[in-house]
Amino acid sequence: MGEKLVVAVGELMASDYFIIPISVTILVTIFSMIIMKRSLSSSSSSSSKAATPPGPWKLPIIGNLHQLATGSSLPHRRLAELARQYGPLMQLQLGEIPTVIVSSAEWAKEFMQAHDLNFASRPFIPAANIIFYGGRDIGFSPHGPYWTKMRKIVAMELLGARRTKMLRPIMEEEMAKLVGLINTKPTINLTEMMLSFGNSITCRAAFGKIQKQEEVFLPFIKHFMKTLGGFSLVDLFPSSNLLRLLVTAAAERKLKKVHSAADAIMETIINDRIAKRSSTVAAPGNDDEDLLGVLLNLKDTDDLGFTEIKAVILDMFLAGSDTWTITVEWAMSELMKHPRVMEKAQREVRKVFNGKGVVDEASIDQLQYLQLILKETLRLHPPGPLAIPRESKETVVVNRYRIPANTRVFVNVWAINRDPRHWTEPEVFEPERFLDSSVDFRGVDFHYLPFGAGRRMCPGMHYGLALVHLALANLIYHFDWKLPHQMKPEDLDMSERFGIEVKRQNNLFLIPTPYHPK
Repeated sequence: MGEKLVVAVGELMASDYFIIPISVTILVTIFSMIIMKRSLSSSSSSSSKAATPPGPWKLPIIGNLHQLATGSSLPHRRLAELARQYGPLMQLQLGEIPTVIVSSAEWAKEFMQAHDLNFASRPFIPAANIIFYGGRDIGFSPHGPYWTKMRKIVAMELLGARRTKMLRPIMEEEMAKLVGLINTKPTINLTEMMLSFGNSITCRAAFGKIQKQEEVFLPFIKHFMKTLGGFSLVDLFPSSNLLRLLVTAAAERKLKKVHSAADAIMETIINDRIAKRSSTVAAPGNDDEDLLGVLLNLKDTDDLGFTEIKAVILDMFLAGSDTWTITVEWAMSELMKHPRVMEKAQREVRKVFNGKGVVDEASIDQLQYLQLILKETLRLHPPGPLAIPRESKETVVVNRYRIPANTRVFVNVWAINRDPRHWTEPEVFEPERFLDSSVDFRGVDFHYLPFGAGRRMCPGMHYGLALVHLALANLIYHFDWKLPHQMKPEDLDMSERFGIEVKRQNNLFLIPTPYHPK
């Protein structure tokens, strides 16, 4: 047992995220002893009031980090394994951070509905603080008046149903370009192609056109998504300035450099738009219909500064160019893995659109089986398997357990969506399970939470779903698909790569054959 523990901790310390120099370990040890002494004296008086959630044993300094390094390599899977042993509400100590893991629908309802207000804030994550100008965005800003105002703006003015409807012509034009590009390729890298496609749509939605500097945003998005998982050393040992200096200074400098490049592009775009608006010879146009135009219109009435505008635009790029394209990629992966489902989906979409010869948004609602496929894809591959962490504002008793203030809360959406108490054969891709079912992804069915629930539910759901439906319908209608190298469906690798979103470990390569309706 002792040898296994040494090996596990050694692997943890040697990984990319967990590299702790000996000098830092000594300092953290001393600091932890002081904190432990204080916490023991303060907790003795309150322990009789309510129990803390159960959890595995922990070590000094690192807490339960060694348990994340054993078993499954991906955090959402490993946390699900631990929850099966210690319960659906589990307490961990991740470095300095007291953490609670929620892994059942019943407990998710407690945290995301009954006590939603107390758990509606976000913890301080250094990478998000750099990227979003000190938390001036929607996703990572703490709960309060500013977040409430920005959430309302995004939901009503930027990504709601009305704005999504206005953006449909852009979506359809870019989709037609993608179909034309695929027609010229014998084999495609769907992963890279979808990311580029998503970036183009987001550029046009945000700025009205594809900017010359667009290529900078792709590496920008890729780099930032890797840094926002909340499991880096700096996230878990926030009080250690020496750790930040010795371990993460280089990564932080690189992050700031990438952010500075993206910031300069946005500054240029915003200043050009303002200059165009103030010009007396400027011709009337549709500038006010893109997201930047809307934000500039709200600048004075809603007291928005340039920093807030840039932070929201970055939110749009990270969510609009990446999250929904990953869902399309997983859906196509599952369809390639299950030819029966693909054939049934193609029969439906071609029956609806053969008379038109083109897929348009107006008839998407007729694709009932495609909607089942999307629901099942989101069940097995939720965009954020652990969601963005929450943080408790005050000490509160949830059901029978005491949750102290400033506790970090992860809702394991991945585990909840696969709970065998709510889903028959939960590991099987079976779209028909949603047939004649009222279960939906709008945050009221707590055993199915692909977009979260409560105040922190994803505000861009309408926009993302519209894009996923349109992309999938076009890919399925216009092409028959095969795997390369005579690969069989059962041989398709479905392994994951962890981040704030879970992507495929390997890019998805496919062979398209254009479909010509009779």
